[in-house]
Order: sequence, then C-alpha cells, then structure tokens
Amino acid sequence: MSENLGNESIEKVKDPAEPVTLSQNIDSKPKLTSLQAKYLPYVLAVALFMQILDATILNTALPEMALALGESPLKMQWAIISYALTLAIFIPISGFMADKYGTRKVFLSAIVLFSIGSIFCAMSPNLNILVASRILQGIGGALMTPVARLILVKSYPRNQLLTVMNFAVIPALIAPLVGPLVGGYLVQYASWHWIFLINLPMGVLGLILGFKLVPDLREITGKLDLFGFGLFALAASLLTLAVELLSDAGDEVLGVALIVIALSLLYGYVRHARKASNPIFPLSLFKVHTFSIGITGNLLTRLGISAVPYLLPLLLQVAFKYTPSQAGWLLTPIAVGAMGIKPWVSKLIQQFSYRKVLVINTTMLGILIILLAKLDASIPWYYIAPLLVIMGACNSLQFSAMNTITIGDLSGSQTSSGNSLMAVNQQLAISFGIAFGAAILTVFSERLGFEIVSAFHATFYLLGILTIISGLSFLRLSPEDGRGLY
Repeated sequence: MSENLGNESIEKVKDPAEPVTLSQNIDSKPKLTSLQAKYLPYVLAVALFMQILDATILNTALPEMALALGESPLKMQWAIISYALTLAIFIPISGFMADKYGTRKVFLSAIVLFSIGSIFCAMSPNLNILVASRILQGIGGALMTPVARLILVKSYPRNQLLTVMNFAVIPALIAPLVGPLVGGYLVQYASWHWIFLINLPMGVLGLILGFKLVPDLREITGKLDLFGFGLFALAASLLTLAVELLSDAGDEVLGVALIVIALSLLYGYVRHARKASNPIFPLSLFKVHTFSIGITGNLLTRLGISAVPYLLPLLLQVAFKYTPSQAGWLLTPIAVGAMGIKPWVSKLIQQFSYRKVLVINTTMLGILIILLAKLDASIPWYYIAPLLVIMGACNSLQFSAMNTITIGDLSGSQTSSGNSLMAVNQQLAISFGIAFGAAILTVFSERLGFEIVSAFHATFYLLGILTIISGLSFLRLSPEDGRGLY
C-alpha cells in the first residue's frame, strides 16, 4: 500500500482506544494516526482470511472427521450449516453492537469468541458438541468481518475506499484456494483437530493488530429491534431444521409443521416491520425493483450452487475413494477459475447487460452441476479439472453480478440495511442449500435405496435442473436495469 494513504485526513491521536463518537454526517471521519492509516486495512484482511479459510478448510475434512466422531460422512452437514446459519442470524446486529459499544471492543471480543469457539471445536468428542462449538464460532464470525469492514468505511474518505478495500479483500481470493488443500493435508497427515487449531495464530495476530490499530468508533443509536430479530432468527432456524427432517423417514409431519410455524413467524415479522419505527430489515427495500429481484434470485440460485462445495468432496472421498489431499487438489481449480474471471466480469456485463448475463450464466451453472453427475472414479483428474475451472468462473461471475444488481440502485440509509440483508441472505442460502443437498442425497441413498454413486449422480441432476429453473427469476429484470452501475 502507498506510504501516504489517507494523509489528507490524518491527525495524530494519543490512544486508539479513546472513544470517538461520530456525527451523523456521512463525511465525518475519525482522526487516525499515520500508523493506523497505513496498516488499518490489515485488520479486515486478517478477519476475512480467518473466516473464509475456516469456511473452506472444512469441506475436505468432513469424511475423516465423521470417522473420528463415529458418524456417517453423509450426516456431517450440520458442522457447516450451524456456522452459516449463525452468521445469518447475528450479522444484522453487528452494526448496532459496534455503534453502541464501540468498534474496538466489539471487534476484539469477536476475535476472542471466534478463537475460543475454534478451541472447543477441536476438543469436541461428538457431532452435537461440535455443532454447539460451531455456533459459538459463528457468533464471533458474524461480528468480526462486518465490524472490520465497517471500521474501514468509517475511517477513510470515499475517494480512498476502493484502494483500501481492494487491498483488504485479497485474502478473500487466496483463502478459497488454500483452504481445501490445507484441510486435506491436515486431516491426512496430522488430525482433523488442526483445521480448527490453525485459527489460533491468526486470532493472536488479529488481537495484536486490533489493540494497536482499531479506533474506538461509536454512533448515537436507537433501540435494537429485538422482537423483529427474534422472529427472523427463529424462522430461519426452523426452516433449516425442517429441510433436514423432511428427508428422514417418520419425521415428515414434524418437518411440515416446522415449515408452517416458520412461515407464520415470517408473516408475523412482515406485520411487525410495517409498524416498527426501526425494523431490523425495512420492508421499503423491497419497493426497489432491482433489489427485490436480486435478493430473490440470490436465494434461489444459491440453493443448488451452495450444495456443490459440500457434496463434491464427499463424492470424491466417499464414493471415488480419493484421499483428502487428492480431493483438496481437485477443488483448487474452482478457486482458480473464480480468480481468473475477475478482470472480465465488468466487461461481460457491459457487453451483454445484467439480465442476459444472469439468465445465461445461471443456465450454464445448472448444466455444469448436471455434468458432475457424469463423473465416475475412472475419469482422470485432468478431465475433471477444466470442468471445475469453468464452474469457478461462472460462480464468480454469478455472485458479482447478483450482488451488484441487488444493492446498486439503493441510496442513503437503504444502502447499509440492504447490504446487511444481502449478506444475511447469502448465508441463509448456504445453510438452506447444504441442508437441501444433503436431504436429497439422503432420500436417494437411504429412502430410495440408490447405490452411493448413483445417489450422488441423481442429486446433482436434480440440483442442476432446479438451478436452471431458478435462473428464470432474472427474466424480471429489464435490459436497462443496472445500466448506471457501469
């Protein structure tokens, strides 16, 4: 980074821990020391790396973890779902917590929670305790990365944010590349416990940077919408649990009952939000045409896409008998494709419009998922790798286009709440997608008696078809939607 980053707005302060209350003026910025201005982006970089590495390192480790914990590899999805669902539930209150109690205190507490959760995960003797530990870890993660991003947004002038953010998110590109590899090698040559213990050195680094660099920023806050938060959290949890129950013989009635209860809670939230002065998710957001389409399409298309990173390592290790490290290497082309397409995303959208890109790209993703159903153990890796590179590129294009069109037309206070809801929606889609994919696999393998490879193939076929159908939601966009975003 440039040595003189932020010099125009830098003044010396004696102690970064001294509380700074910002005015409601969007241009109000805190006084940073030269050390803070230069190195503060590393705080977000460390937080992002910890969170994304933790999310990607687990996929290749699940079969070995299942063996150690005495569980079926096909029943380990809750180790991932519990974390994603916790992120979805607690991300909405991260901004309120930071404003009320101070960015410094909340960020440091988040790293401590994340690290303690990692220790408990490593010590877990069974799946139930592992899931509980992942929830604790998820609470830390839900506060850690959003608050770190908020610190940068509040600390730098707008004309420096792009440079600062581009540097800070580099780990978001690197972590998915190294995560599956590190996870595979750790469980193969050490033990699964190390995939959680590896978080501790990063946690210590985050604490050191946090103590030295993070300013204690606060805002004047209203009351937290606890009632709305409770309705949303309970509805999301019940919906995720219901998907799992519907796949188990004898639990279908309970699963349907939970869906009814969850939908009733969501209806209750809508009625509450119409009357509340400061709802956790303002309904006015959905009056913005592109936001409404983007948030719906984001959820629907991610149901199939989010299941693939969970199912593919299981296919490779459980059905094809790959070692964890071999599976890790074969997952890296997805990250390579995602990184390779980045320079072309804007050009493709400018050339063809958001509508065409999203409809065609979602269809391509569905076809690629269906092609996974054609894989068998005899196919060499060098035939599989190109398919995964293309899938990674299409994933990256999809997420970039969906995210931009979702919040691009929001303005003023809508931007913050809309960005928060989009982040929540993404995590919900991950938890729903993994639960849905695992449920379909269970139905084919246990309820319908398919042989394991055939069960995986049937699951990929169904997920691919549903992904293609989900792309039709983007037909509601007009060719002119999003033109002002590029």
